[in-house]
Amino acid sequence: MLGLGVTVLAAGMSCRASAASRAALEALAARVEALGEDGLDPRHYDLPGGAALTDRDATMRRAEAALSDLVLGRVASLPGRVDIRRDAARANFPAWRERLFASSDPASVLDQAAALHPDTAPINAELARFRAIAARGGWPLIEGNLASTLEPDALDAARVGQLRARLAVLDPEVLRGAAAESAVYDAQLQAAVRRFQAEEGLEADGRIGRLTWAALNTPVETKIGQLRVALDMRRGLAAPPDRRIDVNIPHFRLRLTDAGRVVLDMAVIVGRPDRQTPMLDVRLVAVQFNPPWGVPDRNAREDLLPRFRREPGRMQALGYRLYRRIDGELTEIDATTLDFSTYSKDRFPFIIRQDPGEANALGRIKFVMPNRDDIFMHDTPDRHLFRRPDRAFSSGCIRLERPMDLLSEAFNGMPAWNRERFDRVLESGATQGISLARAIPVRLHYDTVMVEAGNVVMRRDIYGLDAAYLRALDAPRSERLAEATPRP
Repeated sequence: MLGLGVTVLAAGMSCRASAASRAALEALAARVEALGEDGLDPRHYDLPGGAALTDRDATMRRAEAALSDLVLGRVASLPGRVDIRRDAARANFPAWRERLFASSDPASVLDQAAALHPDTAPINAELARFRAIAARGGWPLIEGNLASTLEPDALDAARVGQLRARLAVLDPEVLRGAAAESAVYDAQLQAAVRRFQAEEGLEADGRIGRLTWAALNTPVETKIGQLRVALDMRRGLAAPPDRRIDVNIPHFRLRLTDAGRVVLDMAVIVGRPDRQTPMLDVRLVAVQFNPPWGVPDRNAREDLLPRFRREPGRMQALGYRLYRRIDGELTEIDATTLDFSTYSKDRFPFIIRQDPGEANALGRIKFVMPNRDDIFMHDTPDRHLFRRPDRAFSSGCIRLERPMDLLSEAFNGMPAWNRERFDRVLESGATQGISLARAIPVRLHYDTVMVEAGNVVMRRDIYGLDAAYLRALDAPRSERLAEATPRP
């Protein structure tokens, strides 16, 4: 699972293997010891040497192992993470290795390798900032009643003082002025909370509810781990297609890029943590207007059965139809004739479909991108949910804030289709599928750390995938001491 890099020499390397002087080798050793600044653990490069190795040999072996991880990424792959796309040929590690051994200043080669991705410098700076905070003891976690919302101007001696101390670690302004010791959640503290909420991607209203309390109590070590993961994920990347759709799950954003220019950027709703949207590398090939919805079995049993119990007639009015296989044939059942109290999620012998229409859960447009998980992008009647900052609400599929904008881009190059024709087809209510003249690559990916206009933007690890990546990143890799390979 770990490592794209080649194995390193175990012994037999002579002094001529490096052009570096003793001083340059000492600088190289120091650079390896500083790999923590690049999100790597320097202890992984303390490779034990045998009696036949000189200090020069041992130092170069350590440096080569580090160089491999800096160029190719330490974590090669993880289960389910098809969004981690490495390209060893494009990274060309053999050329980097040759440069390392030929250089009179090999430490500079590690510097160059570490800075290959343009996001590296701002992420490294943020990593250094959080590590400095951790070295000072981090920030205090807030204790007490975190189930209730703290409203602006409230008097709350138990929580306000802790809140002020927590925010002061990153925002010293909250300790200035006469009200710094007050138990009132005053305007100055509210302004600091709104700044914090904006940075965390939360609704910046100054009200402190469940999401804001959780963000405030995220340990600094968690932030450090996310930044280390972000650095490693950017190493050895495959070249992206010129025209593509990227859906970043933890940022709840879709972007369509063409020749390096973002032509479409919108909010999306993704799968909730118990029904996660899988990472996918697929192609958008068709669009279905006025789609029906074949309700997945889990949704039928867990989501719709309770609604049928309460209001079977209303469910039918919303276009939901119940079917049961009788004598081998699928037969529609009148939901109002059933006693739903006799059924449970473990005993539900029905198939549910929803007719096309304004109430349909898929809205009026379905974007088809074939995959074995049956994940697609679609419109939704629940437009109000896009105002929420935390948009992990779906059962796995991607709901789109502006489906008509994506529709226009998807039909680019198909002159027979325009907005007027789209409207006519949608207003007809008839289900119609259209293949696209030019399929668009789609990548559903998971990157909690983004760099926008030079600024690092971090979001919650909603599925725990960063935590899993971090465990792989920090796992030992004894195979680096394997059988030798030839050197330049």
